[in-house]
Amino acid sequence: MDTRGTTMANDREKLEQEIRELAQRGDTGGAVERALQGYGMEIMRLMASVLHNPELAKDAFSVFCESLLKGLPSFRWESSFRTWAYRLARNACYQLVHSPAARETPVSASGIPEASLRQRSDTRPWQRTSVKERFRALRESLEPDERMLLILRVDQRLAWTEVARVMWDSDEPVTSATLTRKATALRQQFQRIKAHLREMAIEQGLIEQEEQPSEPA
Repeated sequence: MDTRGTTMANDREKLEQEIRELAQRGDTGGAVERALQGYGMEIMRLMASVLHNPELAKDAFSVFCESLLKGLPSFRWESSFRTWAYRLARNACYQLVHSPAARETPVSASGIPEASLRQRSDTRPWQRTSVKERFRALRESLEPDERMLLILRVDQRLAWTEVARVMWDSDEPVTSATLTRKATALRQQFQRIKAHLREMAIEQGLIEQEEQPSEPA
């Protein structure tokens, strides 16, 4: 880990300890306030990336804050606070996505013009100024659950067991064995998503057939 990464890890560890100490003293409001200071923007960015709708993201964040306040006193600290907060954020997003109002407004439009799907440029990919934006548009065309998985693993670099805790949607008790199974299934899904993105990128001429994907496993 580089120096910057080490500093971030140390800062996060300190933040986690501060939140836990406040919560264990019974200061739920103070713990929530500190959590939002430390993780609020991170959570908002995640919601914006998943929902693609500013109003839905605001509503989801309100649901998240309410869940945080209600749930913190019973949180058992079996994971990091950050992992648990991501789980609450995921649930808040999905609650909004599956609400009747949300279904009236598409939230996963790719933003890729139809012409760009039909045409290929002879220009090499690294010479195109819009390549990065088009890769981002490809990712944004995925379903919310798929985008969430990529964000957690690629952008936030959570370990697979942490990803499994965030994405846990079963009534089955969380044990070491069930967590491992869930992590394995998510890793397989992640590989399928990467393959799908690669196929779309080749289809649009963003990468050559022989080029290898750059996403981490």
